[in-house]
Amino acid sequence: MKASDLFVKQLEEEGVEYIFGLPGEENLDLLESLRTSRIKFILTRHEQAAAFMAATYGRLTGKAGVCFATLGPGATNLVTGIAHAQLIGAPLIAITGQKAIRDNWQACFQLIDVVSLMKPITKSAESIADPSTIPTVLRNAFKHAQAERPGAVHIELPEDVAAGPDL
Repeated sequence: MKASDLFVKQLEEEGVEYIFGLPGEENLDLLESLRTSRIKFILTRHEQAAAFMAATYGRLTGKAGVCFATLGPGATNLVTGIAHAQLIGAPLIAITGQKAIRDNWQACFQLIDVVSLMKPITKSAESIADPSTIPTVLRNAFKHAQAERPGAVHIELPEDVAAGPDL
């Protein structure tokens, strides 16, 4: 099982029904794993719309809404919707892609420290460096997003981790 398949399997176990987002090169493995999942992918025209849709879903249902975007400008476009979710107490999980941790042949192209960017506007933000931690990271993210006063949680999934070897 690829790491992206494990990621989607864990999303299913958390009860995710919809993911709102805009695909890009760095999250294609995740998108491919979603294709064979029971989770419905809702394509948006802009990342900000994906975050607002996920926040609204979370606010209306009490279950964390999920949105995703690619790295760099795609991730920064989520910021307004994520901040909105945090401010209104809507449970939200924001997933962003990132360049490969290892063997990044494009070097710093569109490389932004998205985790540090998200920390002030979320309950927590972290990057997954080890595919074996995916179930724990996601389980904790959903608990955190929905606990006490609900809010936003950010998870970064680098492309080499998502495409990682069979687990």
